[in-house]
Amino acid sequence: MVVIPHTVEVARLYQTEFVRSARAVGLLWAVCTFCFAIIEVVILVQPSWVGTREIHYQGGGRPPQTGTLGLFEVCLESDWPVPECRGSLATLTPLPAFQSPAVLVCVSLTMVWASVGCLCLFRFCNAATVYKICAWLQLTAGFCLSLACMLFPDSWECDEMRALCGEGVGSFSPGNCSVHWAFVLAILGILDAAILATLAFVLGNRQDALLPHEIKEAYA
Repeated sequence: MVVIPHTVEVARLYQTEFVRSARAVGLLWAVCTFCFAIIEVVILVQPSWVGTREIHYQGGGRPPQTGTLGLFEVCLESDWPVPECRGSLATLTPLPAFQSPAVLVCVSLTMVWASVGCLCLFRFCNAATVYKICAWLQLTAGFCLSLACMLFPDSWECDEMRALCGEGVGSFSPGNCSVHWAFVLAILGILDAAILATLAFVLGNRQDALLPHEIKEAYA
């Protein structure tokens, strides 16, 4: 079979553009993965998963407490500019009612940072393999984070929530409180993990498509 030189040249140029676009998307994926790892740290340490609603208090008695609550701390507003926080963030000891969500978020955080560490393997290993390893790590991170977001409201019926949000607190019922930005950020993190994992699988399959037939047979 005779191959037209023009066709060979077009195929070579197409493959070059294909590689360039894959590298550009891969770089964007790596930057987003690093940003997601930082977001996971914020989700873990911020005491802003739940907070009191804005209440217009009228009466001569003592006004109700206002503040926020996270996996590790309960922070109450005071006369000082800095809220008064109770908990053990320094030793990473979660509040008793939220131990399971905290552990799951820690596992998710570990998986995401492991995928960041795997970026160094691009210099030593097959790029397709690295992408797929990172994809599975990010899928695991998203799964653990989704479990944490489901277990967190199920654990609201505890002393810390009652002290902050009133006696109307129950499972999936925050009483006088509402979810705050850290919990919303955790939910968005699940979507972020799914998108990054899907993109990593796509990039891995595209890298496989670039391998010569002889190398594919060798790997098989």
